[in-house]
Amino acid sequence: LRARKHVFIDTKSWDLPQTDGMEFDQYDTPQSRSIVLHEYGEILAGIRILPTKARCGCYSYMLRDAQLGVINTIPQHVLYERAPTADYVWEATRLFVSSNVPAKRRMMVQSLLMVEMAKAAVDEGASHVVGIVPYVFKRWLERLGMGALPLGPKITMDGDTSQAAIMHVAGI
Repeated sequence: LRARKHVFIDTKSWDLPQTDGMEFDQYDTPQSRSIVLHEYGEILAGIRILPTKARCGCYSYMLRDAQLGVINTIPQHVLYERAPTADYVWEATRLFVSSNVPAKRRMMVQSLLMVEMAKAAVDEGASHVVGIVPYVFKRWLERLGMGALPLGPKITMDGDTSQAAIMHVAGI
């Protein structure tokens, strides 16, 4: 949570909840899982996954809550269709790679993070993961040996051009 704060609040200047040097929100619940890569005590990268059937108060998961207007930080039109809610679909959010990771190692770290995210999702019973990914996700994920399909239109948020997508993670 401290590494997330450094990336999303300190570096990207996102307006997110924080306390005691940590960034966390309503989706950091006992139902969520954090996948963190570290080396010699230094955090290299991380990502959070959450079941699409998750519920905590009035919240479910980020894409669905955006579509329903429960949160207003993501456009309601983020998805072409109704947000999925199924045991076999999980959502991935808060992907980051530390700025301390040298450029020559970033692809390897991203690849390892995505493989570990896929393994964690499959361990929880998922075959698919949804999330907001860079608009160039097809090229990016193909370089990582993964495929994905768009679930929504191209959107620009906080200076990043992104798109909702679904990734098939079973068998990775």
